[in-house]
Amino acid sequence: MRSPRIVICGGGAIGTAIAYFLAKRGAQPVVVERNAVGGAASGKSGGFLAYDWCRGTPVDRLARRSFQLHAELADELGNPWGYRRLTTFAGHATAGVETRAAPGRSWLSQSVTLTGQIGTPETTALVEPHAFTTGLMRAAEANGATLKQGIVSGLVRDPDGAVRGVELDTGEEIAGDAVVIALGPWSILAANWLPIPPVYGFKGHSLVFRTGEAIPAEALFLEYQEASGEVLTPEVFARADGTVWACAVSSTSPLPIDPARVKGDDGVHERLEALCRSLSPAIASAPIVAKQACFRPVTESGVPLIGAVPGVANAYVATGHSVWGMLNSPATGEAMAELILDGASTHVDLARFSPR
Repeated sequence: MRSPRIVICGGGAIGTAIAYFLAKRGAQPVVVERNAVGGAASGKSGGFLAYDWCRGTPVDRLARRSFQLHAELADELGNPWGYRRLTTFAGHATAGVETRAAPGRSWLSQSVTLTGQIGTPETTALVEPHAFTTGLMRAAEANGATLKQGIVSGLVRDPDGAVRGVELDTGEEIAGDAVVIALGPWSILAANWLPIPPVYGFKGHSLVFRTGEAIPAEALFLEYQEASGEVLTPEVFARADGTVWACAVSSTSPLPIDPARVKGDDGVHERLEALCRSLSPAIASAPIVAKQACFRPVTESGVPLIGAVPGVANAYVATGHSVWGMLNSPATGEAMAELILDGASTHVDLARFSPR
């Protein structure tokens, strides 16, 4: 019996996770990516993972299953993406306050006051997102998946309207038994082809510092008052590769058609750098290795779209995960593989995420 061929539009964390779990089941996924795997938010996000921070929300079960899968995937695939457990703190800081090292926690300056521990190594963790996304793609390819460079310009349909593949902007067609739209915020382009709710892009900026071994396996969620009086909410994560990722400033800048054309807003990275260097002596002396901007996908309801597209046979969508895309990618991939191959997902009920 021929293995089903599934075309996945988008090489981000969601698309590659779907490809990985499909390939493990013996299917033949084809990931179509216009630029590079992990080239957008899936390569530039913080990579923070939390077990129970989504409790009371529609994604609670998805998050808990995903947190478990992240640990399992790191063990199974040799952890090439620096999965590590973290201790996570909340606190506050103010610009212009003494920046010398704080007593008892030398990597932080005296401008930072920690108000509580909000995550333990049992409930919070971290991955390097680009390595995670590309690592999943390599693992999928090792199980029979294919990566195709190209820009999807439309769907190929049977006379009855059922989807049987995609068309690229070159005119080439890629046949498939099913098609999954996993284009992050660019999934809005698929609204021209399919009846799916709108997906928008919310822009975030980040910096990556090379700090070596100076900072322990910790994460910070702070409130920071700038000299102007404006309050930002920086997040600072120490990665296993000796870097620190930090963000604080978001915007609603227009989403460019080409993900490769995303760039930071004027002055934002300089503002973020000043903030970060005031928080930590270790960061104050560290070189910057990346200045990043990316758009995370959001829906009007705040709930991701995961499931079959209503009224269109063989069409599926998985997007709109907002800030929890990296966390929720494994369980989304697992559930989508089950839905496509078995007709229903087993580990997570996808009914609340239906594009209906």
